[in-house]
Amino acid sequence: MPSFKSPIVSVCASVLAAIALAQPLAAQPSPAENEPGNPLLYALAWKQTSAEYRALYHQGFNIARLHVQQALAQRQPGDKPLAVITDVDDTVLHALSYWGYLVNSGRDFFEDPLWDQWIAENLVTAAPGAIEFLNYCAENGVSVFYVTSRDQGEPTLQIALSNLRTVGAPGVDEQHVTALRESSNKEIRQDEIMQSHQVVVMLGDNLNDFRRKFYIRDDVDGRIAAMEEDRDKFGMQYVLFPNPTDGHWLAAIFGESEPPASAANRQLLKQAASRSAWEGP
Repeated sequence: MPSFKSPIVSVCASVLAAIALAQPLAAQPSPAENEPGNPLLYALAWKQTSAEYRALYHQGFNIARLHVQQALAQRQPGDKPLAVITDVDDTVLHALSYWGYLVNSGRDFFEDPLWDQWIAENLVTAAPGAIEFLNYCAENGVSVFYVTSRDQGEPTLQIALSNLRTVGAPGVDEQHVTALRESSNKEIRQDEIMQSHQVVVMLGDNLNDFRRKFYIRDDVDGRIAAMEEDRDKFGMQYVLFPNPTDGHWLAAIFGESEPPASAANRQLLKQAASRSAWEGP
């Protein structure tokens, strides 16, 4: 049965619509005036979909391969064996479905308990170009040492081994995989490897994956300055991969690399995002 609308109701509705349309645009609150939205959306849309994100991984592994090729060509009898030191998460392994879950469940900050559950399910994927590069090293007698900072309790190392084996990474055993539970300081283990091997290149998504000097809390400018001191090493000794969702860059903003979700931290993130901002017309 067709619905019936009174002419008076129709007229009132038209008047109300006209009044609404006549309101100046300035009366409508802009998104910037509201509480910040989910800060993960742009970063994760880029990580999940962009060809550029994947291209940067291929570029990084291509650069690392060139350095390995050069080191192999220059080897002399009696030289130390060649090695590569690599971070694990967001360097050779990706965790996109974990981050997708956070977004779908309305979360906007990293959550450690959920990470511990997710990582144990072996849902990681290989970063673009990672397995090809790692296999090239293995085929040419170049040792790969995986050094990660994780803590899932006693099973931590076994989970890391399983994650790497799941994606087909070569040379995965307790001699070549280090899982640091008590600290994110990888420098001690790196120095041990350097004593016995000639380290051709180091791979990571976080400056702290290279040397501890970059681990600077509460000081964005200090961290940038420390990076600039070593600018000649990037693309040479250090190959850095992109990671806009987590890492020690957050510690420079929040004082910790895994800040809790809170209104105050959302405002801190907004302030960081508008550190340089046009005042507008």
